[in-house]
Amino acid sequence: MGASKLKAGKRKNNNYANVLKGLHKELVQLQEWIKSKGLKVVIIFEGRDASGKGGVIKRITAPLNPRSCKVVALGIPTEREKTQWYFQRYVAHLPAAGEMVIFDRSWYNRAGVEKVMGFCTEDEYNEFLRSCPYFERMLARSGIIVLKYWFSVSDEEQEKRFKSRIKNPLKQWKFSPMDLVSRSKWLEFSKAKDDMFAHTDTKQVPWFVVNADNKKKARLNCISHILSQIPYEKMDFPSIKLLPLPRKTSYVRPPMKYQTFVPEKY
Repeated sequence: MGASKLKAGKRKNNNYANVLKGLHKELVQLQEWIKSKGLKVVIIFEGRDASGKGGVIKRITAPLNPRSCKVVALGIPTEREKTQWYFQRYVAHLPAAGEMVIFDRSWYNRAGVEKVMGFCTEDEYNEFLRSCPYFERMLARSGIIVLKYWFSVSDEEQEKRFKSRIKNPLKQWKFSPMDLVSRSKWLEFSKAKDDMFAHTDTKQVPWFVVNADNKKKARLNCISHILSQIPYEKMDFPSIKLLPLPRKTSYVRPPMKYQTFVPEKY
C-alpha cells in the first residue's frame, strides 16, 4: 500500500512538472508578445496570509526576463508617503510599454489589513472604496491591462500551513507579528473581503478567485487563466549561431596563483 501511494505521488508530481513546463513556454511567448506590441500589463495578487500568492508569483516569473517582468512588494509606507495621495506610491511602479508588473499585495491593503487592523481612518477607508473603481477604470482606459486575483484558502488549510512554517526554519521569515494578530480576526477579514468585492468587482476590472487549498493546482489554474486573458500569438525567435572564439595570439593569462578563488568545499 505504501509503495502504491509513493508511485501515485510521483505520477502527480511528474504531471504537475510537465504541465508547468508547458505553461512556462507559453509565458515566454506571452512576454515576447507584450514586448513586441508595447502592451502594459498589471497583475494583482491578494488573499489571506499563507494562501499561496508568493508561490504562484515565483512560478510565473521563473522563466521570464526580469528586465520587463517586475515584482512589486511594497513595505510599510514612509512618513512622507503617508501624506501623499493614497495611490501615489503605487502609480510610480506601473508598467511602461512592453512591461508586465506583478503586485504582491497592492493598493487593496487599505481595504484589508489597514481596515481590519485600524491603520486607516473610517473616512480614508470609505474614500478608498469610492475612488478605487474610478482609479482602475482610468488605468484600463489608458490601455493598461489589469488582472486581479484573490487566492482563497480555508481556515483549516491556512492553519496547517502556518504550523508548517513554524517547524521549517527556511520559512519562518514569512511569519510576522501581524500574521499572529490577524489570525484572531478571521471573521473581520472575511467581512472586509466581502465589502471590498462588493465595491471593486467591476465589469471593466473584475476579480478572479483562485481556489488555493491545493497549491499546485492553484498555480497551474492561475497561470493558465492569465494566458487566456491576454490574447497573444506565437512569436518566432531569431535563430542563434555562436561565433567562433578568436585565436589566442597575443594574450597570455596571468598565473592563477595571483587570483583569490572561492574554496571548493563541495
